Amino acid sequence: MSNLPDQAALLRRCMVRYQPLLADVPGEWEAFVAALLRPLPGCIWAHPVRVGVARLADLILAEDDADPPMLAPVSWNPSALRLPADYKAGRRWWYCAGLAHAQEEASQLPAMLMDLQPGQRVLDLCAAPGGKTAQMALALGNRGTVLANDFARERIAALQGNLDRLGLVNVSTTWGDGGNIPAAAGGFDRVLVDAPCSSEGTLRRNRSLAGRLDPDAIASNQRLQGRQLALLRKAVQLCRPGGRVVYSTCTFAPEENEAIVSQVLEEQSGRLALLPVAVDGLASSAGVTIWAGKQFDASLARCLRLWPQRTDTGGFFVAVLEKAADAPAPNLEARSQSDQEPESRSWVRSVLQNPAEDHCLLPALVDHYGWPEDIWRGLRTQRQTRRGLHLLAADHAPPARPAAEGRGLFFLRTNIRPPKLTTAGALLLGGQASRQVIALDRDQRNAYLSRQSFTPRLAQCTDCRPGQVIVRYLGHSLGVALLTRSGTLESLFPSRWSGCVGGGGVAPSSSVGRDSGHGVNDWRSISQTII
Repeated sequence: MSNLPDQAALLRRCMVRYQPLLADVPGEWEAFVAALLRPLPGCIWAHPVRVGVARLADLILAEDDADPPMLAPVSWNPSALRLPADYKAGRRWWYCAGLAHAQEEASQLPAMLMDLQPGQRVLDLCAAPGGKTAQMALALGNRGTVLANDFARERIAALQGNLDRLGLVNVSTTWGDGGNIPAAAGGFDRVLVDAPCSSEGTLRRNRSLAGRLDPDAIASNQRLQGRQLALLRKAVQLCRPGGRVVYSTCTFAPEENEAIVSQVLEEQSGRLALLPVAVDGLASSAGVTIWAGKQFDASLARCLRLWPQRTDTGGFFVAVLEKAADAPAPNLEARSQSDQEPESRSWVRSVLQNPAEDHCLLPALVDHYGWPEDIWRGLRTQRQTRRGLHLLAADHAPPARPAAEGRGLFFLRTNIRPPKLTTAGALLLGGQASRQVIALDRDQRNAYLSRQSFTPRLAQCTDCRPGQVIVRYLGHSLGVALLTRSGTLESLFPSRWSGCVGGGGVAPSSSVGRDSGHGVNDWRSISQTII
Protein backbone atom coordinates (compact mmCIF):
# COMPACT_ATOMS: atom_id res chain seq x y z
CA MET A 1 0.00 0.00 0.00
CA SER A 2 1.71 3.15 -1.23
CA ASN A 3 -0.07 6.41 -0.35
CA LEU A 4 -3.09 7.38 1.70
CA PRO A 5 -5.65 7.83 -1.13
CA ASP A 6 -4.66 4.47 -2.61
CA GLN A 7 -4.86 2.80 0.79
CA ALA A 8 -8.31 4.26 1.44
CA ALA A 9 -9.58 3.10 -1.96
CA LEU A 10 -8.24 -0.40 -1.37
CA LEU A 11 -9.84 -0.58 2.08
CA ARG A 12 -13.19 0.55 0.71
CA ARG A 13 -13.07 -2.22 -1.89
CA CYS A 14 -12.11 -5.03 0.47
CA MET A 15 -14.38 -3.90 3.34
CA VAL A 16 -17.39 -2.71 1.31
CA ARG A 17 -19.61 -5.61 2.33
CA TYR A 18 -19.67 -4.25 5.90
CA GLN A 19 -21.04 -0.88 4.84
CA PRO A 20 -24.66 -1.96 5.52
CA LEU A 21 -23.72 -2.81 9.13
CA LEU A 22 -22.59 0.80 9.61
CA ALA A 23 -25.37 2.53 7.72
CA ASP A 24 -27.49 3.50 10.75
CA VAL A 25 -25.11 6.27 11.86
CA PRO A 26 -24.30 9.06 9.38
CA GLY A 27 -20.60 9.15 8.51
CA GLU A 28 -19.87 5.84 10.26
CA TRP A 29 -18.63 4.10 7.10
CA GLU A 30 -16.09 6.82 6.32
CA ALA A 31 -15.04 6.89 9.99
CA PHE A 32 -14.48 3.12 9.80
CA VAL A 33 -12.21 3.44 6.75
CA ALA A 34 -10.35 6.35 8.33
CA ALA A 35 -9.80 4.35 11.53
CA LEU A 36 -8.28 1.46 9.57
CA LEU A 37 -5.76 3.90 8.08
CA ARG A 38 -4.50 5.03 11.49
CA PRO A 39 -1.68 3.11 13.22
CA LEU A 40 -2.85 0.90 16.05
CA PRO A 41 -1.80 2.07 19.54
CA GLY A 42 0.34 -0.33 21.51
CA CYS A 43 -0.91 -1.78 24.77
CA ILE A 44 0.64 -3.55 27.74
CA TRP A 45 -0.70 -4.93 30.99
CA ALA A 46 1.18 -4.94 34.27
CA HIS A 47 2.05 -8.23 35.94
CA PRO A 48 -0.35 -8.14 38.91
CA VAL A 49 2.06 -9.81 41.33
CA ARG A 50 5.28 -8.05 40.34
CA VAL A 51 4.34 -4.41 39.74
CA GLY A 52 1.36 -2.05 39.93
CA VAL A 53 0.29 -0.18 36.83
CA ALA A 54 1.23 3.20 38.35
CA ARG A 55 4.72 1.96 39.21
CA LEU A 56 5.05 0.46 35.73
CA ALA A 57 4.18 3.82 34.19
CA ASP A 58 6.85 5.47 36.34
CA LEU A 59 9.46 2.96 35.15
CA ILE A 60 8.55 3.56 31.51
CA LEU A 61 8.70 7.34 31.83
CA ALA A 62 11.98 7.22 33.75
CA GLU A 63 13.66 5.31 30.93
CA ASP A 64 12.85 8.00 28.39
CA ASP A 65 13.05 11.07 30.58
CA ALA A 66 14.35 13.22 27.70
CA ASP A 67 11.50 12.19 25.40
CA PRO A 68 8.91 10.32 27.48
CA PRO A 69 6.26 8.37 25.56
CA MET A 70 2.60 9.33 25.81
CA LEU A 71 0.89 6.86 28.11
CA ALA A 72 -2.85 6.54 28.58
CA PRO A 73 -4.87 4.34 30.94
CA VAL A 74 -7.24 1.80 29.43
CA SER A 75 -10.65 2.80 30.77
CA TRP A 76 -12.07 -0.72 30.95
CA ASN A 77 -8.89 -2.50 32.14
CA PRO A 78 -7.23 -0.82 35.14
CA SER A 79 -4.08 -2.95 34.80
CA ALA A 80 -3.35 -1.86 31.20
CA LEU A 81 -1.66 1.11 29.53
CA ARG A 82 -1.86 2.39 25.97
CA LEU A 83 1.44 3.21 24.29
CA PRO A 84 2.36 5.03 21.07
CA ALA A 85 2.00 2.86 17.97
CA ASP A 86 5.75 2.85 17.29
CA TYR A 87 6.83 2.12 20.87
CA LYS A 88 8.74 -1.19 21.08
CA ALA A 89 7.83 -2.59 24.49
CA GLY A 90 9.70 -5.86 23.89
CA ARG A 91 12.99 -3.95 23.76
CA ARG A 92 12.72 -2.58 27.29
CA TRP A 93 14.38 -3.99 30.43
CA TRP A 94 11.11 -4.10 32.37
CA TYR A 95 9.58 -6.27 29.66
CA CYS A 96 12.41 -8.79 29.77
CA ALA A 97 12.12 -8.75 33.56
CA GLY A 98 8.54 -9.97 33.22
CA LEU A 99 6.94 -6.88 34.73
CA ALA A 100 4.52 -6.48 31.81
CA HIS A 101 3.19 -8.15 28.70
CA ALA A 102 2.43 -6.53 25.35
CA GLN A 103 -0.99 -7.51 24.05
CA GLU A 104 -3.35 -5.70 21.71
CA GLU A 105 -6.08 -4.06 23.75
CA ALA A 106 -8.99 -5.84 22.10
CA SER A 107 -7.42 -9.26 22.56
CA GLN A 108 -7.28 -8.73 26.34
CA LEU A 109 -11.06 -8.90 26.42
CA PRO A 110 -11.81 -12.67 26.14
CA ALA A 111 -9.86 -13.70 29.24
CA MET A 112 -11.58 -10.97 31.25
CA LEU A 113 -14.97 -12.34 30.21
CA MET A 114 -14.20 -15.87 31.42
CA ASP A 115 -15.34 -15.05 34.99
CA LEU A 116 -12.35 -16.90 36.37
CA GLN A 117 -12.11 -17.99 40.00
CA PRO A 118 -9.29 -19.84 41.79
CA GLY A 119 -9.88 -23.58 41.76
CA GLN A 120 -11.33 -23.74 38.27
CA ARG A 121 -9.87 -25.94 35.56
CA VAL A 122 -9.29 -23.99 32.33
CA LEU A 123 -8.61 -24.92 28.70
CA ASP A 124 -7.23 -22.56 26.03
CA LEU A 125 -7.73 -24.32 22.70
CA CYS A 126 -5.74 -21.87 20.51
CA ALA A 127 -3.21 -20.46 22.95
CA ALA A 128 -0.11 -19.11 21.16
CA PRO A 129 1.53 -16.66 21.63
CA GLY A 130 0.18 -16.87 25.18
CA GLY A 131 -1.15 -13.47 26.26
CA LYS A 132 -4.65 -14.74 26.98
CA THR A 133 -3.27 -17.89 28.60
CA ALA A 134 -1.13 -15.76 30.90
CA GLN A 135 -4.08 -13.55 31.83
CA MET A 136 -6.11 -16.61 32.77
CA ALA A 137 -3.28 -18.31 34.67
CA LEU A 138 -2.72 -15.19 36.76
CA ALA A 139 -6.47 -14.81 37.37
CA LEU A 140 -6.31 -18.28 38.97
CA GLY A 141 -3.59 -17.04 41.31
CA ASN A 142 -0.86 -19.03 39.49
CA ARG A 143 -2.35 -22.18 41.00
CA GLY A 144 -4.45 -25.04 39.71
CA THR A 145 -4.56 -26.12 36.09
CA VAL A 146 -4.56 -24.30 32.77
CA LEU A 147 -4.11 -26.42 29.66
CA ALA A 148 -2.79 -24.34 26.74
CA ASN A 149 -3.00 -25.94 23.32
CA ASP A 150 -1.95 -24.72 19.88
CA PHE A 151 -2.11 -26.26 16.43
CA ALA A 152 1.20 -24.80 15.19
CA ARG A 153 4.13 -26.55 16.81
CA GLU A 154 6.52 -23.76 15.88
CA ARG A 155 4.42 -21.38 18.00
CA ILE A 156 4.72 -23.50 21.16
CA ALA A 157 8.22 -22.15 21.88
CA ALA A 158 6.92 -18.56 21.79
CA LEU A 159 3.99 -19.57 23.98
CA GLN A 160 6.22 -21.27 26.54
CA GLY A 161 8.72 -18.42 26.46
CA ASN A 162 6.08 -15.87 27.44
CA LEU A 163 4.77 -18.12 30.20
CA ASP A 164 8.30 -18.56 31.59
CA ARG A 165 9.06 -14.82 31.46
CA LEU A 166 5.88 -14.13 33.41
CA GLY A 167 6.65 -16.83 35.98
CA LEU A 168 3.66 -19.12 35.44
CA VAL A 169 3.74 -22.50 37.14
CA ASN A 170 0.12 -23.59 36.62
CA VAL A 171 0.14 -24.12 32.83
CA SER A 172 0.80 -27.22 30.74
CA THR A 173 1.23 -26.77 26.99
CA THR A 174 0.09 -29.22 24.33
CA TRP A 175 0.36 -29.37 20.56
CA GLY A 176 -2.39 -30.49 18.23
CA ASP A 177 -5.67 -29.66 16.54
CA GLY A 178 -7.89 -28.23 19.26
CA GLY A 179 -10.91 -29.70 17.50
CA ASN A 180 -9.53 -33.19 18.12
CA ILE A 181 -8.45 -32.96 21.76
CA PRO A 182 -9.44 -36.27 23.36
CA ALA A 183 -12.32 -36.34 25.80
CA ALA A 184 -9.91 -37.79 28.36
CA ALA A 185 -8.48 -34.27 28.81
CA GLY A 186 -11.66 -32.87 30.38
CA GLY A 187 -13.95 -31.61 31.72
CA PHE A 188 -13.15 -27.97 32.22
CA ASP A 189 -14.92 -25.21 34.09
CA ARG A 190 -13.88 -22.65 31.48
CA VAL A 191 -12.86 -23.03 27.83
CA LEU A 192 -11.50 -20.30 25.56
CA VAL A 193 -11.69 -20.58 21.77
CA ASP A 194 -9.75 -17.69 20.24
CA ALA A 195 -10.32 -19.15 16.82
CA PRO A 196 -8.10 -18.85 13.73
CA CYS A 197 -9.86 -16.48 11.34
CA SER A 198 -9.48 -14.22 8.31
CA SER A 199 -7.92 -11.59 10.61
CA GLU A 200 -9.54 -8.52 9.05
CA GLY A 201 -9.56 -6.85 12.45
CA THR A 202 -5.75 -6.70 12.44
CA LEU A 203 -5.54 -4.39 9.40
CA ARG A 204 -4.32 -1.46 11.48
CA ARG A 205 -1.13 -3.29 12.42
CA ASN A 206 -0.91 -5.48 9.32
CA ARG A 207 -1.55 -3.09 6.43
CA SER A 208 -0.32 -5.49 3.76
CA LEU A 209 -3.22 -7.80 4.61
CA ALA A 210 -5.62 -5.50 2.71
CA GLY A 211 -4.07 -6.41 -0.62
CA ARG A 212 -4.68 -10.11 0.06
CA LEU A 213 -8.26 -9.89 1.34
CA ASP A 214 -10.91 -11.20 -1.00
CA PRO A 215 -14.38 -10.52 0.47
CA ASP A 216 -16.00 -13.27 -1.60
CA ALA A 217 -13.38 -15.79 -0.54
CA ILE A 218 -13.84 -14.89 3.12
CA ALA A 219 -17.60 -15.29 2.86
CA SER A 220 -17.31 -18.71 1.22
CA ASN A 221 -14.30 -20.16 3.07
CA GLN A 222 -15.91 -23.40 4.25
CA ARG A 223 -12.59 -24.88 5.34
CA LEU A 224 -11.91 -22.05 7.77
CA GLN A 225 -15.48 -21.97 9.02
CA GLY A 226 -15.45 -25.75 9.39
CA ARG A 227 -12.41 -25.49 11.62
CA GLN A 228 -14.07 -22.79 13.72
CA LEU A 229 -17.14 -24.95 14.14
CA ALA A 230 -15.03 -27.95 15.16
CA LEU A 231 -13.23 -25.89 17.80
CA LEU A 232 -16.41 -24.48 19.30
CA ARG A 233 -18.09 -27.90 19.30
CA LYS A 234 -15.10 -29.41 21.09
CA ALA A 235 -15.13 -26.57 23.63
CA VAL A 236 -18.79 -27.23 24.41
CA GLN A 237 -18.14 -30.98 24.65
CA LEU A 238 -15.32 -30.55 27.18
CA CYS A 239 -17.08 -27.85 29.22
CA ARG A 240 -18.65 -29.06 32.45
CA PRO A 241 -22.34 -28.45 33.15
CA GLY A 242 -22.76 -24.90 34.40
CA GLY A 243 -19.40 -23.92 32.89
CA ARG A 244 -18.56 -21.15 30.44
CA VAL A 245 -17.19 -21.09 26.90
CA VAL A 246 -15.82 -17.89 25.34
CA TYR A 247 -15.53 -17.76 21.55
CA SER A 248 -13.58 -14.90 19.96
CA THR A 249 -12.04 -13.83 16.65
CA CYS A 250 -10.23 -10.80 15.24
CA THR A 251 -12.41 -10.54 12.13
CA PHE A 252 -15.51 -8.57 11.13
CA ALA A 253 -16.97 -11.47 9.09
CA PRO A 254 -20.35 -12.67 10.44
CA GLU A 255 -19.75 -16.00 8.68
CA GLU A 256 -16.92 -16.60 11.17
CA ASN A 257 -18.63 -15.02 14.15
CA GLU A 258 -22.40 -14.95 14.66
CA ALA A 259 -23.03 -17.71 12.10
CA ILE A 260 -20.68 -20.10 13.90
CA VAL A 261 -22.19 -19.37 17.32
CA SER A 262 -25.72 -19.61 15.92
CA GLN A 263 -25.13 -23.06 14.44
CA VAL A 264 -23.68 -24.47 17.66
CA LEU A 265 -26.56 -22.99 19.67
CA GLU A 266 -29.03 -24.74 17.36
CA GLU A 267 -27.17 -28.04 17.68
CA GLN A 268 -27.26 -27.84 21.47
CA SER A 269 -31.05 -27.50 21.54
CA GLY A 270 -31.31 -25.36 24.65
CA ARG A 271 -28.34 -26.85 26.53
CA LEU A 272 -26.26 -23.77 25.72
CA ALA A 273 -27.17 -20.10 26.20
CA LEU A 274 -25.62 -16.81 25.15
CA LEU A 275 -24.89 -14.47 28.02
CA PRO A 276 -25.20 -10.71 27.46
CA VAL A 277 -21.79 -9.04 27.23
CA ALA A 278 -21.12 -5.44 28.19
CA VAL A 279 -17.93 -3.93 29.58
CA ASP A 280 -17.95 -0.65 31.50
CA GLY A 281 -15.89 1.98 29.72
CA LEU A 282 -15.73 0.10 26.41
CA ALA A 283 -17.79 1.37 23.47
CA SER A 284 -18.77 -2.05 22.20
CA SER A 285 -21.53 -2.88 19.71
CA ALA A 286 -24.12 -5.64 19.62
CA GLY A 287 -23.80 -8.78 17.56
CA VAL A 288 -25.32 -9.03 14.10
CA THR A 289 -28.75 -10.68 13.83
CA ILE A 290 -29.34 -10.38 10.07
CA TRP A 291 -26.67 -11.06 7.46
CA ALA A 292 -26.63 -12.03 3.78
CA GLY A 293 -30.37 -12.69 3.82
CA LYS A 294 -30.20 -14.94 6.87
CA GLN A 295 -31.95 -14.15 10.15
CA PHE A 296 -30.18 -15.25 13.32
CA ASP A 297 -31.89 -15.71 16.65
CA ALA A 298 -32.36 -12.41 18.46
CA SER A 299 -30.05 -13.63 21.24
CA LEU A 300 -27.07 -13.16 18.89
CA ALA A 301 -27.32 -9.45 19.70
CA ARG A 302 -25.84 -10.43 23.09
CA CYS A 303 -22.47 -10.96 21.40
CA LEU A 304 -19.93 -8.16 21.50
CA ARG A 305 -18.28 -6.46 18.53
CA LEU A 306 -15.46 -3.91 18.56
CA TRP A 307 -15.31 -1.52 15.62
CA PRO A 308 -12.03 0.45 15.42
CA GLN A 309 -13.73 3.81 14.76
CA ARG A 310 -15.60 3.49 18.07
CA THR A 311 -12.91 2.01 20.31
CA ASP A 312 -9.58 2.94 18.64
CA THR A 313 -8.62 -0.76 18.83
CA GLY A 314 -8.44 -3.54 16.32
CA GLY A 315 -11.65 -5.21 15.17
CA PHE A 316 -12.87 -7.97 17.45
CA PHE A 317 -15.78 -10.32 18.20
CA VAL A 318 -16.63 -12.14 21.43
CA ALA A 319 -19.46 -14.47 22.42
CA VAL A 320 -19.89 -15.78 25.97
CA LEU A 321 -21.78 -19.05 26.25
CA GLU A 322 -22.96 -20.88 29.35
CA LYS A 323 -23.63 -24.60 29.44
CA ALA A 324 -26.84 -25.58 31.20
CA ALA A 325 -26.40 -26.96 34.70
CA ASP A 326 -28.49 -30.00 33.77
CA ALA A 327 -26.64 -30.66 30.49
CA PRO A 328 -24.96 -34.05 30.18
CA ALA A 329 -21.46 -34.20 31.65
CA PRO A 330 -18.52 -34.57 29.24
CA ASN A 331 -18.34 -38.09 27.82
CA LEU A 332 -14.97 -38.97 29.26
CA GLU A 333 -12.93 -41.93 28.10
CA ALA A 334 -11.55 -42.99 31.46
CA ARG A 335 -12.09 -42.47 35.15
CA SER A 336 -9.86 -40.48 37.47
CA GLN A 337 -7.30 -42.18 39.64
CA SER A 338 -9.60 -41.21 42.51
CA ASP A 339 -12.68 -43.40 42.75
CA GLN A 340 -14.23 -40.80 45.05
CA GLU A 341 -14.42 -38.16 42.33
CA PRO A 342 -17.76 -37.70 40.55
CA GLU A 343 -17.93 -38.68 36.90
CA SER A 344 -18.35 -35.04 35.81
CA ARG A 345 -14.90 -34.25 37.21
CA SER A 346 -12.98 -37.37 36.23
CA TRP A 347 -9.99 -37.63 33.93
CA VAL A 348 -6.71 -39.49 33.86
CA ARG A 349 -4.02 -37.34 35.41
CA SER A 350 -0.39 -37.34 34.39
CA VAL A 351 1.82 -39.08 36.92
CA LEU A 352 4.41 -36.50 37.96
CA GLN A 353 7.40 -38.10 39.66
CA ASN A 354 11.00 -37.15 40.39
CA PRO A 355 14.14 -39.25 40.77
CA ALA A 356 15.07 -39.44 44.45
CA GLU A 357 18.45 -37.78 43.86
CA ASP A 358 16.75 -34.53 42.79
CA HIS A 359 15.37 -33.80 46.26
CA CYS A 360 18.75 -32.69 47.62
CA LEU A 361 18.93 -29.82 45.12
CA LEU A 362 16.32 -27.59 46.73
CA PRO A 363 17.93 -27.23 50.19
CA ALA A 364 21.20 -26.25 48.48
CA LEU A 365 19.42 -23.46 46.61
CA VAL A 366 17.74 -22.21 49.77
CA ASP A 367 21.09 -22.07 51.53
CA HIS A 368 22.90 -20.41 48.61
CA TYR A 369 20.43 -17.58 48.08
CA GLY A 370 19.18 -17.19 51.65
CA TRP A 371 15.64 -17.97 50.63
CA PRO A 372 12.99 -18.54 53.31
CA GLU A 373 12.48 -22.19 54.20
CA ASP A 374 8.85 -22.03 53.07
CA ILE A 375 9.67 -20.74 49.57
CA TRP A 376 8.47 -24.06 48.09
CA ARG A 377 5.09 -23.86 49.78
CA GLY A 378 2.37 -24.44 47.20
CA LEU A 379 4.96 -25.64 44.67
CA ARG A 380 6.52 -28.89 43.55
CA THR A 381 9.32 -29.85 41.21
CA GLN A 382 9.38 -32.33 38.37
CA ARG A 383 12.10 -33.59 36.06
CA GLN A 384 10.73 -33.52 32.51
CA THR A 385 14.01 -33.58 30.57
CA ARG A 386 17.66 -34.33 31.22
CA ARG A 387 18.32 -30.58 31.26
CA GLY A 388 16.88 -30.02 34.70
CA LEU A 389 13.87 -29.40 36.93
CA HIS A 390 10.56 -27.69 36.31
CA LEU A 391 8.54 -25.90 38.95
CA LEU A 392 4.79 -26.48 39.10
CA ALA A 393 1.93 -25.40 41.30
CA ALA A 394 1.39 -28.14 43.86
CA ASP A 395 -2.22 -28.57 42.76
CA HIS A 396 -1.44 -28.52 39.04
CA ALA A 397 -3.18 -31.57 37.54
CA PRO A 398 -2.57 -31.88 33.80
CA PRO A 399 -4.21 -34.75 31.96
CA ALA A 400 -2.29 -37.70 30.61
CA ARG A 401 -3.84 -37.04 27.21
CA PRO A 402 -3.03 -35.08 25.18
CA ALA A 403 0.65 -35.49 25.97
CA ALA A 404 2.25 -32.30 27.25
CA GLU A 405 4.94 -30.39 25.40
CA GLY A 406 5.87 -28.82 28.72
CA ARG A 407 4.52 -28.39 32.23
CA GLY A 408 5.14 -25.47 34.53
CA LEU A 409 8.34 -23.41 34.45
CA PHE A 410 11.85 -24.64 33.73
CA PHE A 411 13.73 -23.17 36.69
CA LEU A 412 16.89 -25.17 37.41
CA ARG A 413 19.47 -26.50 34.98
CA THR A 414 21.10 -29.65 36.33
CA ASN A 415 22.97 -30.92 33.26
CA ILE A 416 25.86 -28.62 34.19
CA ARG A 417 27.93 -28.48 37.35
CA PRO A 418 27.01 -26.88 39.58
CA PRO A 419 23.26 -26.64 38.82
CA LYS A 420 22.14 -23.19 37.74
CA LEU A 421 18.97 -21.17 38.26
CA THR A 422 17.45 -20.19 34.91
CA THR A 423 16.49 -16.62 34.06
CA ALA A 424 12.82 -17.55 34.44
CA GLY A 425 13.59 -19.07 37.84
CA ALA A 426 15.44 -15.92 38.90
CA LEU A 427 12.56 -13.69 37.77
CA LEU A 428 10.11 -15.81 39.77
CA LEU A 429 12.10 -16.41 42.96
CA GLY A 430 14.87 -13.81 42.96
CA GLY A 431 12.91 -11.24 44.90
CA GLN A 432 13.01 -13.48 47.99
CA ALA A 433 16.79 -13.90 48.02
CA SER A 434 18.62 -12.37 51.01
CA ARG A 435 22.19 -13.10 49.87
CA GLN A 436 24.10 -13.67 46.64
CA VAL A 437 22.30 -10.59 45.31
CA ILE A 438 23.84 -7.63 43.48
CA ALA A 439 21.82 -4.47 42.84
CA LEU A 440 22.91 -2.84 39.58
CA ASP A 441 22.92 0.78 38.54
CA ARG A 442 21.60 1.82 35.13
CA ASP A 443 24.87 1.48 33.23
CA GLN A 444 25.57 -1.88 34.84
CA ARG A 445 22.05 -3.03 33.97
CA ASN A 446 22.67 -2.21 30.32
CA ALA A 447 26.00 -4.03 30.38
CA TYR A 448 24.39 -7.08 32.00
CA LEU A 449 21.54 -7.21 29.49
CA SER A 450 24.09 -6.88 26.67
CA ARG A 451 25.97 -9.89 28.10
CA GLN A 452 29.04 -7.81 28.92
CA SER A 453 31.36 -8.43 31.87
CA PHE A 454 32.17 -5.65 34.32
CA THR A 455 33.51 -5.13 37.82
CA PRO A 456 30.89 -4.09 40.40
CA ARG A 457 31.83 -1.85 43.30
CA LEU A 458 32.95 -3.58 46.46
CA ALA A 459 29.95 -2.20 48.36
CA GLN A 460 27.60 -3.95 45.94
CA CYS A 461 29.02 -7.37 46.81
CA THR A 462 29.01 -7.36 50.61
CA ASP A 463 26.57 -10.28 50.85
CA CYS A 464 28.10 -12.28 48.03
CA ARG A 465 30.79 -14.89 47.65
CA PRO A 466 32.21 -16.00 44.29
CA GLY A 467 29.71 -18.03 42.32
CA GLN A 468 26.24 -17.56 40.92
CA VAL A 469 24.38 -14.43 41.98
CA ILE A 470 21.00 -12.89 41.27
CA VAL A 471 21.15 -9.41 39.79
CA ARG A 472 18.44 -6.82 40.39
CA TYR A 473 17.63 -3.38 39.09
CA LEU A 474 15.40 -1.03 41.09
CA GLY A 475 14.43 -4.01 43.23
CA HIS A 476 13.37 -6.20 40.30
CA SER A 477 15.22 -9.39 39.39
CA LEU A 478 16.85 -9.46 35.95
CA GLY A 479 18.50 -12.87 36.00
CA VAL A 480 21.67 -14.68 37.02
CA ALA A 481 25.35 -13.71 36.77
CA LEU A 482 28.68 -15.25 37.76
CA LEU A 483 30.79 -13.37 40.30
CA THR A 484 34.36 -14.52 39.70
CA ARG A 485 37.08 -14.77 42.34
CA SER A 486 38.76 -11.75 40.72
CA GLY A 487 35.64 -9.65 41.34
CA THR A 488 34.36 -9.55 37.76
CA LEU A 489 30.66 -10.05 37.12
CA GLU A 490 29.98 -12.18 34.04
CA SER A 491 26.52 -11.87 32.58
CA LEU A 492 24.59 -15.11 32.12
CA PHE A 493 21.70 -13.34 30.45
CA PRO A 494 20.43 -15.49 27.55
CA SER A 495 21.81 -14.52 24.15
CA ARG A 496 18.39 -14.38 22.53
CA TRP A 497 17.30 -11.76 25.08
CA SER A 498 20.45 -9.67 24.89
CA GLY A 499 19.06 -6.83 22.77
CA CYS A 500 16.80 -5.81 25.64
CA VAL A 501 18.70 -2.72 26.77
CA GLY A 502 17.02 0.61 27.45
CA GLY A 503 15.41 1.69 24.19
CA GLY A 504 17.84 -0.06 21.89
CA GLY A 505 18.46 -3.45 20.44
CA VAL A 506 16.01 -6.10 19.39
CA ALA A 507 14.47 -8.60 21.79
CA PRO A 508 11.25 -9.87 20.20
CA SER A 509 8.82 -11.37 22.67
CA SER A 510 8.70 -14.60 20.67
CA SER A 511 12.29 -15.36 21.71
CA VAL A 512 11.93 -14.46 25.37
CA GLY A 513 12.32 -17.55 27.50
CA ARG A 514 14.13 -19.68 24.96
CA ASP A 515 16.56 -20.79 27.69
CA SER A 516 13.81 -23.21 28.75
CA GLY A 517 13.75 -26.95 29.05
CA HIS A 518 11.01 -27.05 26.43
CA GLY A 519 13.00 -25.96 23.40
CA VAL A 520 16.32 -24.64 22.10
CA ASN A 521 18.85 -23.92 24.86
CA ASP A 522 20.88 -20.74 24.45
CA TRP A 523 22.54 -20.44 27.83
CA ARG A 524 26.27 -20.01 28.15
CA SER A 525 28.08 -23.02 29.54
CA ILE A 526 29.18 -22.76 33.15
CA SER A 527 31.79 -25.11 34.47
CA GLN A 528 33.64 -23.41 37.33
CA THR A 529 31.03 -21.85 39.60
CA ILE A 530 30.23 -22.88 43.14
CA ILE A 531 26.83 -22.99 44.78
